[in-house]
Amino acid sequence: MKTAAALAISLLFVAALPARAENLPEVIAQCAACHGADGIAKSADVPHLAGQQDLYLLNQIKAFRSGKRPHKEMRYMSRQLTAAEMAEIAHYYARMPR
Repeated sequence: MKTAAALAISLLFVAALPARAENLPEVIAQCAACHGADGIAKSADVPHLAGQQDLYLLNQIKAFRSGKRPHKEMRYMSRQLTAAEMAEIAHYYARMPR
């Protein structure tokens, strides 16, 4: 129950933040380095995450972490994430406009 409460509080915190890299929680700031704080990647070979479905994003992070979806950088970035952090990332980008 404590984990669910902590997740709910962190999601409320993230939902109240503006999409500026310097104001982001560390786990989101790491994603924003490539995917953008606004979910729009600056590089053509990096996907935009803004407006994607929560569950889709969460499943992709899990697939990178497990190696089912191979990508060297994403495997490295996702391997230390907790379940709450993965959910936080998915929620953050899912709530953004496309």
